[in-house]
Amino acid sequence: MSTALADSTTMLRRNLLRAKRYPSMTISLIVMPVFLLLLFNYIFGGALESSTGGDKYINYLAPGMMLMIPAYLVAGISVSVAMDMTQGLVNRFRTMHISQTSMLTGQVAGTWIQGMLGVGVMTLVAVLIGFRSHDANVLEWLAAFGLVGVTIFALNWLGVAFGLIAQNPESASNLPMPIIMLPFLGSGLVPTDTMPTGVKQFAEYQPFSPIAETIRGLLMGTEIGKNGWVALAWILVIGVGGYLWSASAFKRKTDA
Repeated sequence: MSTALADSTTMLRRNLLRAKRYPSMTISLIVMPVFLLLLFNYIFGGALESSTGGDKYINYLAPGMMLMIPAYLVAGISVSVAMDMTQGLVNRFRTMHISQTSMLTGQVAGTWIQGMLGVGVMTLVAVLIGFRSHDANVLEWLAAFGLVGVTIFALNWLGVAFGLIAQNPESASNLPMPIIMLPFLGSGLVPTDTMPTGVKQFAEYQPFSPIAETIRGLLMGTEIGKNGWVALAWILVIGVGGYLWSASAFKRKTDA
């Protein structure tokens, strides 16, 4: 266990150094969600504000936008894993006396750090343009960021699986597209009550909606209800499923 932890730490350092040398992915990860936050708030906010119960639209929007970064990260880690798999780097690591799974855990941990940085920057921008939490205390803020953190962790394993099954980095960037679109088709941007019946049912039962409603409840004081348990159940299913899928796909790749 100690060897695996040490090897994973080494792989984490490798991924952070690569992110430092090639910062375009990290920059796009931060810039795109911030751009979408500004777009929805300033372009669509006036029309959508009436659907949020009279509160400022940015107060409704910001908690939901926190989930844009976890969704975007799936594509980033998928491409990164596919690059390692197709450029012969994994074969080189296999000849070394290291824990094989550390190659994957290092990717997940490094991407998690990038994701939390992106969420922090986007939250700061939201505050600067008018987002105000309704009396959320420190524990509620920590719980909200903790929920975002475990969501990133779970989705990262799903992204690793996409990268492992992809034939090349180009296809790895396309496989996660349904995941990237899910935050747009949930309650993160507008209440589901404003949607047509079929779309509303899909939005309410997909994983991003209960997570968004739980974050919104923690920060804005709205009713969480059963959304908290549903959100945790979705995160557990995605995380465990993604890890098992990744482990199976990695074993097939390395045994071939």
